[in-house]
Amino acid sequence: MTHPVPHERPPRYRLYIDESGDHTYNDLEHPSRRYLALLGVWFKQVDEYVAFADDLERFKREMFGPRPDKPVVLHRSDIINRKGPFGILRMDAVREKFDAGLLEVVGRARFRMVCVVIDKQKHSEKNTSPFHPYHYCLAAMLDRFSGWLNYKNAVGDVMAESRGREEDRQLEQAYVRVYESGTLMFDHTRHQRALTSKDIKLRRKAANIAGLQLADVLAHPIKQVWSREASSLTSAKTSADRFTRPQRTSSTSTRHAGKWKGMEKCGYKMKRPLSGDIPRQPLRAVHLRAAALTTRYHNMPPSQVRFRYNQKRARGTGGAVS
Repeated sequence: MTHPVPHERPPRYRLYIDESGDHTYNDLEHPSRRYLALLGVWFKQVDEYVAFADDLERFKREMFGPRPDKPVVLHRSDIINRKGPFGILRMDAVREKFDAGLLEVVGRARFRMVCVVIDKQKHSEKNTSPFHPYHYCLAAMLDRFSGWLNYKNAVGDVMAESRGREEDRQLEQAYVRVYESGTLMFDHTRHQRALTSKDIKLRRKAANIAGLQLADVLAHPIKQVWSREASSLTSAKTSADRFTRPQRTSSTSTRHAGKWKGMEKCGYKMKRPLSGDIPRQPLRAVHLRAAALTTRYHNMPPSQVRFRYNQKRARGTGGAVS
């Protein structure tokens, strides 16, 4: 007699969210208030998360001693300002031990991470009624979390830190909107297939949630790294714009001026020239765009177009693929 194989439950994950920065549009000229970062980490429930939570509690017990009635909760601002139990970090030897131990705990943990950063200044300049930046980042975060869950044939839910009665109410409404109506990237069916609950879970900092503490500790440093890289890219783009030259007018650019739409369907995000001539631009962009204009590559995927383009460059025949 054969027994039916029990239905295997899909893997379950939980996303823990915390932010760095504020959600207001005040004093956006100041770099510390211009950007808002929403960082999320997710663990497989329950084995990988329990292993991390136990490891984190073991580390805190070694550093601060047993505190069953008033556990130490990692909070970046308290750590930096040496508040409360973190006052012992004023001693160099203790601080070095704390930093090294915390890095080891994070290094041993098995989790996925996504950080969404919004430039509130540019967002407010582009939109007369700018969207709530925290809720905007939340929608982008849920798109990535739900997309990853669907790719892995898994399910999960979301937990965030409580920020106050009114803020919590607005956050719950923003989460429900994504769950019931979807976003510009995914419709509601993809979110509902991945998320096990239509409600976001909110917990206070004092609840000593290991996942929320990890998100709190990582959010600000990762935002700082991103802002430095963004500044470097902006500076590099400004420098590159100085070394440009106009593309020579030719019959090719005029003849294929109507082919831009076909290349956009292949995934290229290009601005169509106002005339048959190609405007001033960095030289590499000129070569790549000239390659894109060639008729025989209109139906190729972007990766194959770039491959043919690089083949021509390797042979020293320039960027105009023929």
